[in-house]
Amino acid sequence: MRQEQYPQEMDRCGVRCIHQERVAHARTSALPAVELDQLAQLFKAMGDGTRLRILCALEEGEMCVCDLAACLGVTESAVSHQLRQLRQLRLVANRRDGQVLYYRLDDHHIGQLICLALEHVRE
Repeated sequence: MRQEQYPQEMDRCGVRCIHQERVAHARTSALPAVELDQLAQLFKAMGDGTRLRILCALEEGEMCVCDLAACLGVTESAVSHQLRQLRQLRLVANRRDGQVLYYRLDDHHIGQLICLALEHVRE
């Protein structure tokens, strides 16, 4: 079934007018470039299906690479690669117990972000 196409005008004002006070307020409220980049990296990391599945699994508690690979049905190498990226972004942390390396969400905010996004999706 073909999606209905809307004319470009549907997404624009019917008249060109700039509300200076709104523009000024938005500019003064804008995030610093560094924070904006960090936020974009966070959403980019969570935008990958495998990484998001890892984060959701870790929301239930810490797991080692072997556990995560078995849970997700992917190779340990693939999980390891994704965990490295998640650790660099401070989304996950790890601890060693003998030869086993366990991963967990870095803090409670990660789980809250996932829950809030899921709540939005389900509305």
